[in-house]
Amino acid sequence: MTKKETRTYFPRRGMLAAVIVSVAIVDQLTKIIALKTLDGRPAVQVLGDFFELRLVFNPGAAFSFGTNATWVFTTLQLVYILAVMCFSHWLRSPISATAAGLIAGGALGNLIDRLFREPGFYVGHVVDFLSVKGFAVFNIADSAITVGVIILVIWMVFSKEPDLFADQIAAEKKSAQKNQKQSAEGGQQ
Repeated sequence: MTKKETRTYFPRRGMLAAVIVSVAIVDQLTKIIALKTLDGRPAVQVLGDFFELRLVFNPGAAFSFGTNATWVFTTLQLVYILAVMCFSHWLRSPISATAAGLIAGGALGNLIDRLFREPGFYVGHVVDFLSVKGFAVFNIADSAITVGVIILVIWMVFSKEPDLFADQIAAEKKSAQKNQKQSAEGGQQ
């Protein structure tokens, strides 16, 4: 990587790290507040019965899916966070770095719960407290993951900027063109 490329890509890594840490901190702070103010209380209506604050401990994934496989979700979140950090140099756009950061930050927020909350290490239950009528009870981490995925999908569909694997694709195209040129030159002799 050249000096210019380092300057170009480093801010993306910094942005990625800042988003991950910010999401995880906000998620954990709101969970602490929810635990202190909602534990043992009935749901608090914010917008009538449409939006409520209700404390729930979720052993599974979104919508309480897989409640008997908490360790699987813990492992997947850990693998995703490590993968994002290992492959962050491929993130070339601020949009993709932000989206990946939202997803990883949300995963980190929920991973902290799975590692350190009851009933025990690696199988802890996630604190959920935001409830929309007719929908699941969720938290800030879940919201960040959802928003990050939506941004990433929209960006991947509509962006004209190269991003993930751009260097590899360009190198393969260049190599293929070089091979074609050499084959054409060899056939003319």
